[in-house]
Amino acid sequence: MKIARLSSVDLHWREDGDPNGYPIVFANSLGTDLRLWEKIIPLLPQEGFRFIRFDKRGHGLSSCPKPPYTMEALVTDTEEFLDQINVGACIFIGLSIGGFIGQSLASRRPEAIKALVLSNTAAKLGTAEMWQDRIDRIREGGIEAMADAILQRWFGEDFRQSADATLWRNMMTRTPADGYIGCSTAIAATDLTASTAQLKLPVLGIGGELDMASSPELVRGTTELIAGSRYVEIRNAGHLPCVEYPEIYAGHLTTFLKETSHVRTL
Repeated sequence: MKIARLSSVDLHWREDGDPNGYPIVFANSLGTDLRLWEKIIPLLPQEGFRFIRFDKRGHGLSSCPKPPYTMEALVTDTEEFLDQINVGACIFIGLSIGGFIGQSLASRRPEAIKALVLSNTAAKLGTAEMWQDRIDRIREGGIEAMADAILQRWFGEDFRQSADATLWRNMMTRTPADGYIGCSTAIAATDLTASTAQLKLPVLGIGGELDMASSPELVRGTTELIAGSRYVEIRNAGHLPCVEYPEIYAGHLTTFLKETSHVRTL
C-alpha cells in the first residue's frame, strides 16, 4: 500500500507489472476502490507495462474531504498524483466516473494521455434532479438504503445471485457516504460533450449489454464523439464488466494495448 500526499487530499495507490514499463493508469467507478481491477491485472501482458491503480478522493483508503466535490478537483487530484509518481505520459483506462476523469484529463493534458479507454461511462450521465434524489436518499438512509438498486445496475441477474456479489455490495456500502455524495455531486454538474468531441487520440469504448447505470447506447454515443474511436459491447454484462467477465474484458484491453503500442514512442 502506498499513499501519495497531494495538495488537498491523500490518495491510496498501488502498482503492478514492470516498474520501468509504460504506464497504464486505471480509474475506478463510483462506490468501488482500486480492487475493481483485481481480476484484470494478471490477465494483461506483464512485460513492458506498469499498471497503476488509485482510490479517488472519498473512496477506499484515500482521504475523504467533506462534499461537495467538483470534477475539476477530481481531475486535479489525478494530475497531481501522476506528476508525483513521475508519469509523464500514459494510457488511461476509466470506468464510470473514472471515464469522466479520463476524458477531462485528456482534454487538459493531451500530451500526457496517449490513448484512452472509456468503459461504461458517458460525457454526461443522468440529470441534476436524478443525482440530487440519490444524494438525498443516501443522506437519509445511508448507502445501504440504495444498495440493492445499485447492484441491479452493476450486475446481471446471474452474478447478483452468486456469492461474489456480496463482496461488491460490502465494498459499496462501506464507501464513506461523504465520498459517495461528493463524487455524485461532481457527476451531476458535468457535461463533457463539447470537449470530448475535440479529442484526438486512440479511444476504445466498452459497454455492457445489461448496464443500467450507463446504457450501451450512451457509451457508444460518447465513444463516437471521438473520430477514429472503436466501441465494443460485452454480452450479459452490467456496469462492471471487468468483474463479471474479466477474461473477455482483459482480451479487449490487450488488443487495444497492442494496437496503441506505438504511442510509447510519441
